[in-house]
Amino acid sequence: MESRLFNLSGRTALVTGGGRGIGLAIARGLAEHGADVAIVARTKEQLEEAARQIETETGRKVWIFQFDLAKVELLEGLFESLIAETGGIDILVNCAGATIRGAAEEVDLKTWNQVIEINLTSAFVLSQAFCRHRKKQGKAGKIINIGSLTCHGARPTTAAYASSKGGLLMLTKTLAVEWAKYNINVNAIGPGYIATELTEPLWTDDEFNRWVHSKTPLGRWGRPEDLAGTAVLLASKAGDFITGQIIYVDGGWLALL
Repeated sequence: MESRLFNLSGRTALVTGGGRGIGLAIARGLAEHGADVAIVARTKEQLEEAARQIETETGRKVWIFQFDLAKVELLEGLFESLIAETGGIDILVNCAGATIRGAAEEVDLKTWNQVIEINLTSAFVLSQAFCRHRKKQGKAGKIINIGSLTCHGARPTTAAYASSKGGLLMLTKTLAVEWAKYNINVNAIGPGYIATELTEPLWTDDEFNRWVHSKTPLGRWGRPEDLAGTAVLLASKAGDFITGQIIYVDGGWLALL
């Protein structure tokens, strides 16, 4: 029964931001459960190394697409190229993200728009294209958006990032309600503090590191692979009756008063 519930054989997943960190860990986790994967990122070298890892470790097919998701006006064309090469996408994981820190009163409009476009608008445009694709095929689908603790609360200097992630949570809920009639499940995962290359300046800062440990009941930073199981759940038959939800994978962060 377990194999049937979580088996992704015969399905293809698209993971944005799949070249490293959380995106790579999720792509690998889906492949370990039988899915072929298409990964999108800006850096060709990262994509090639990620594909090599996934293919070597899982034996699944991997397609790579070098693309800057800030170019939102070109995303529909990207999706059409993905469909043409893979034959179809069953699972969409919107993982690509960006953050630029700064005092809210000092954030310029260019910076604001850049963060919003990558974190929120690209997820919306790709989700639209995915929905049209699944409707045309008359098949169900799964969308997984990667949120943040800032879907729940905010910290100073994160105005654009927190706004984009809060918007992503409401986009998740809205699309789940609207697209349930097409049998498209839309959910989100909210990572806690995860140790990646991008967060290295934080986890190597002794004071910040102590603060994260003090706020996390499990007493450690998360690892990218900690998110893979939740993604598999939401992508598989086991998650067929879950939609419009965000699952926080945060080591107990939000449970602590």
